[in-house]
Amino acid sequence: MSVVVVGLSHRTVPLDLLERMTVAPDRLPKALGDLVAREFVSEAVILSTCHRIEVYVVAERFHGGVQDIRHFLSELAFVAPEDFSDDLYTYYDDAAAAHLFVVAAGLDSVVLGESQILGQVRDAWDRARVEGAAGSRLSALFRHALEVGKRARTETAISRGVTSLSQAAVAMASDRLGSLAGKGIVVVGAGEMSEGMAQTVAGDGCAGDGCEADLVVANRTQARAEALAGRVGGRAVPLDQLPEALRQADVLLTSTGAASVVVEEADLTEVVDARAGRPLLIVDLGMPRDVDPAVGRLPGVTLLDLADVRAFVEAGIDERRNEVVRVRGIVADEVARFVASTAARSVAPTITALRDHADRVRAAELDRYRSRLEGLDDRQRRAVEALTHSLLAKLLHEPTVRLKDAAGSAQGERLADSLRELFDL
Repeated sequence: MSVVVVGLSHRTVPLDLLERMTVAPDRLPKALGDLVAREFVSEAVILSTCHRIEVYVVAERFHGGVQDIRHFLSELAFVAPEDFSDDLYTYYDDAAAAHLFVVAAGLDSVVLGESQILGQVRDAWDRARVEGAAGSRLSALFRHALEVGKRARTETAISRGVTSLSQAAVAMASDRLGSLAGKGIVVVGAGEMSEGMAQTVAGDGCAGDGCEADLVVANRTQARAEALAGRVGGRAVPLDQLPEALRQADVLLTSTGAASVVVEEADLTEVVDARAGRPLLIVDLGMPRDVDPAVGRLPGVTLLDLADVRAFVEAGIDERRNEVVRVRGIVADEVARFVASTAARSVAPTITALRDHADRVRAAELDRYRSRLEGLDDRQRRAVEALTHSLLAKLLHEPTVRLKDAAGSAQGERLADSLRELFDL
């Protein structure tokens, strides 16, 4: 069996294909159930974020597992496998662990050192465990990945500065407009990304008492909009009042996680007419996208999406690039540690079975000689017990050490097979 990861990311495919592969939270139970029901998959975790879809599985056979994932992605997006197969990346065993560790450390994110990815890795694993899709092997891998992510952020400066998409979106909007102070800002959505944008705006002094800016939160669920608005010093409006709110706004920041477009071109046509030429900047972090791309063609409207955020971030991360070498060193150390611990776990059942078998033989022989030992007092009986335990420990010590040292290699597999065959374990 192998641990395999197959995925697509912002580095390999365009945004329009990636958004079709997104697995919304409410679709995860069915998707995970679908994966583990396939012929060559016994465990699964789906990591679906705004710029990646990665499927981690324990595969009974490598090629069969890869094909199972490929067909899963095809059915998920209603896209023929040949339309994206060349863009898939695939890693297995040690390389799969190294890739996940790099992801958790923030080295593979749009924003280098991104902080949100660590929570997304944890959430993906938690959801898979709740659904019964993640077993002992993937749980060990993801538990270790979280440790790597924390270590990278603690021991290096990889997370210094702008370290999330929400921060990057606000920074890009501020860069485009010179400043967000005094601007009218509308945030659509009340999830993690939207809250991050709202909090970043509020933290920059563009909302709250004594500030001229007007921060508005719109969401499909009014109670959630009101809760978020209360936390950031803004005000909430129902989603159906979004066009009215945009008549006075300078910036629209959106990330809803909706399965379809939230802002249609028709919704903004009248708004643009009413604005009398005033420019409107829209930053859409939705995956799939919240705003109809045709909106960007309306007069006075500038529409930016994840690809634009990526380009903005790339231009400003030179300082953090210096930390990449240090983080990769941590990843390499942790991969070696994970491989060693995994190898030790792989031979542990054989070692335990051998020791249990030997102890059963020892106990049976003592029981067979019970009548000959009846004349012994308690101290002498304990001495016999200690002697037989000591003999077994010494006899099994060298085979145990050799098997542990060879664990994870072809020699280790041969030794383990030999022990199981010789002792009928």
